[in-house]
Amino acid sequence: MITDGGLGYDVAGTGDPALVFVHGWSSDRTYLEPQFRHFADSHRVVALDLRGHGSSRPGPTYNCDALADDVLAVAAHAGLARPIIVGHSLGGLVALTCAARPGAVAAAVLVDPAPMLPRGQGYFTRFLPDVVADTDGSWRAAFAGRLFGPHDTVRRDETLTAVRAVPLPVAVGGWRAIAEFDGAAVLPRVDGPVLLITAGEPEAGVAERLGDVTLGRTVGAGHFLQLEVPDQVNAMIARWLDVQH
Repeated sequence: MITDGGLGYDVAGTGDPALVFVHGWSSDRTYLEPQFRHFADSHRVVALDLRGHGSSRPGPTYNCDALADDVLAVAAHAGLARPIIVGHSLGGLVALTCAARPGAVAAAVLVDPAPMLPRGQGYFTRFLPDVVADTDGSWRAAFAGRLFGPHDTVRRDETLTAVRAVPLPVAVGGWRAIAEFDGAAVLPRVDGPVLLITAGEPEAGVAERLGDVTLGRTVGAGHFLQLEVPDQVNAMIARWLDVQH
C-alpha cells in the first residue's frame, strides 16, 4: 500500500497489540520480514519503507523526528491506534522518537539500535565527511560489511550491494540522523515500556535513562540479528508481549 505522502508499506494479520516494523539505515522493509511474517499469525502488523528507501518517496530531511512522522503517518493510514513500534538500527532511534511523543504509541522494541548517546555517536560524527564523499558507495559497503558477525551469512552479499545502491542524499541523511540523535533528551521522555535486544553489550547509559526497560541479548549473530537468528529475536519479542499484555 502507499499513503498519500508516498510511503510504501505492507499490512497483514489481525490481533492486538498491533506492531509496526521500522528498518535501519540504508535498508528497507524486507529487513524485518522474518518478524513481520511470524507475528502476522497473531497480530495486526505493518512494515514500512522510510522516506527515500524501497518504494517510498524521498523527503527534504531525514532526521529522526521526520522519520517518526512517517511511521506515525503509516500507522494512521493503516488504522492503527497506539501500536508498538519495532525498530532495527536507525529504526530503533525512530521507535524511541515515536515513544517520546505522549500517547502516540504503546511501547517500543529496539533491535540492536544505533548509538543513542555522544560516546557511541562519535563514530558517526567523525566519519560523516566520508559518507558525504562516498559517491560510488564503496565506503558505505565496507562499513556495512563490518556489521556482520564472523559466521553471519543471511543476505550478506545482497546487503552490501543494496547499501551501495541507496541514493547518496538518503544515506547521508540517515547517517546524520544517527549522529545528531539527542538520546539524553529523548530517552527520559519515552512513554511506555521498552524491550532492548542487542547482539552484544547494550550501549552504556541507555537502560539507566529508561523508566521501564527489559534487556535481551542474542547468541551467534551480528548487527543483522533479526535476519540471522530470527527464532531468538521472535521468541524474546513474543514473551515480552505476553508479559506486558
